[in-house]
Amino acid sequence: MDQLSGYVHRPLQFVLRYLCQRPLSHLAILSSVIVAVACSVGTQYGVKFLVDSLSAGVDHASNVWLAFVFLMSLIAADNLLWRVASWTASFTFVAVTGDLRRDMFRHLTGHAPSYFSDRLPGMLTSRITATSNAVFTVENMFVWNVLPPCIATIAAIILIGTVSLPMSGALILVAGAMVMMMFRLAAAGKPLHDDFADKAAVVDGEMVDVISNLPLVRAFCGLTHEHERFDATVQRELAARGRSLRYLEKLRITHALVTLVLTIALLAWAVRLWQQGSATTGDVVLVCTLGLSILSATRDLAVALVDVTQHVARLTEAIATLLLPHELRDHPEAESLVRSGAAIAFENISFRYPGGAKVFERFSLRLNPGQRVGLVGQSGGGKSTVFALLQRFYDVESGRITIDGQDIARVTQLSLREAISVVPQDISLFHRSIRENIRYGRPSASDDDVLRAAIAARCDFVEALPEGLDTMVGDRGIKLSGGQRQRIAIARAFLKDAPIVLLDEATASLDGESEEAIREALGRLMRGRTVIAIAHRLSTLRHFDRVVVLKAGKVIEDGPPERLMQRQGPYRELVTQEMSRLAKFAA
Repeated sequence: MDQLSGYVHRPLQFVLRYLCQRPLSHLAILSSVIVAVACSVGTQYGVKFLVDSLSAGVDHASNVWLAFVFLMSLIAADNLLWRVASWTASFTFVAVTGDLRRDMFRHLTGHAPSYFSDRLPGMLTSRITATSNAVFTVENMFVWNVLPPCIATIAAIILIGTVSLPMSGALILVAGAMVMMMFRLAAAGKPLHDDFADKAAVVDGEMVDVISNLPLVRAFCGLTHEHERFDATVQRELAARGRSLRYLEKLRITHALVTLVLTIALLAWAVRLWQQGSATTGDVVLVCTLGLSILSATRDLAVALVDVTQHVARLTEAIATLLLPHELRDHPEAESLVRSGAAIAFENISFRYPGGAKVFERFSLRLNPGQRVGLVGQSGGGKSTVFALLQRFYDVESGRITIDGQDIARVTQLSLREAISVVPQDISLFHRSIRENIRYGRPSASDDDVLRAAIAARCDFVEALPEGLDTMVGDRGIKLSGGQRQRIAIARAFLKDAPIVLLDEATASLDGESEEAIREALGRLMRGRTVIAIAHRLSTLRHFDRVVVLKAGKVIEDGPPERLMQRQGPYRELVTQEMSRLAKFAA
């Protein structure tokens, strides 16, 4: 869905993309509206026809009834065609918003982690909603508030031409000049509308950010501070909105004055023609009613145009953020990863995070198929970066990472991540049932498969829950303990059955009573797979094949844990420090 990035600075083309996906429906709506408006304006001519027929006396009664039927036909067609347009729009416009949200969500989720690290999640999701609402509003306003007055004004000018061509020509010049002036003034206010759109998005982001961190806010007595911060954010948004609305009101006042003078002049001109015998009573009535129609139509048009300007500003701001090109894309010739043993190699890679210091410089590390390797070392050594790069959350600056000899930058991201199971320390759970969270490892899995994975991960706590596997876990699993969330993550990895397993201290959140049982489950999970584990508790690595000690992005020690313990090196020093801390804690 990265083709959406081509619209990042083209909001009009972006909207047209979705309108063109339903051409017949939109054509039916536009045709119905245009004909309905033409009939509505035509009723003014029908009134003129009826007045002139009545003025001719009873001797022309047949013309009176003909004018009556003509007028009633226009009124009926006007009402029926509006209903046809509204009924069709109730399906079409809603479907457009659905297409748009689906595509934007797919594009948003295709961004690399670095994109999300710089932006508030609430702000991003609110922008998808804002974009959908803006497109829906703009489409509705164009069909019901912009197009009708435009058609009405054109039709009115044409009918006035039947009374006086000079009057019609003067109207064309004045109307054209007024439209150009309105568009120029509306465009000049764009910075004010953009500023309001940006500050409105910030308000949404701030609310979601605080609500998602409410336990932290309460723990640090931050409610008062957050209330004051939010009040200030809302005040900035209100000030920006006020500036935007006041500018729009200036446009409306300007338009009202111009159209008032125009209507007075038009009616005076018609009366003067009647005095000269160049216009009938019906002509004067026609000019009067059409003049009022033009006044009403252009007033509605001015209001609609300035309102559309605000919504277009929100739309432009939202897509400029959401439709940025994806940082990570599949290579044009990318193929699916071919699994054949899960040998992993980091070959002379160099990498730095965007805007950060360099993490690796010509870093190399090889893992044999089925080997279990633990990564240890102080924070900042590069352990988590190894995980991120292997999953291709970032691209390396130089060198390459291979799985079974295949460069991961030249295989599809989907096939790469299908080959990797991750059990993180900070467990992510959806606000869904335990069953759905476990099944996330393999959506096609049967209930029996899910149950077997839960048993293998020792999720015995499920039996005590009122709804068993169908128990809802709450936002990010808040209804479960840390150990329970960890076991669900292990069950999810069991179900995925990938050849590569990444463990980020998978027993860190477990209590001592269940830790050994979970280690046994992890032992079964790791059997026959290539495993990389970040270990903060070094005792978890005693049965691993290798331990790699990282410091400042370099391998400073590598070998079996029992052999490293026999040396006077960094690993033994880390183990000694850990044992000393545990002894002090026990004392």
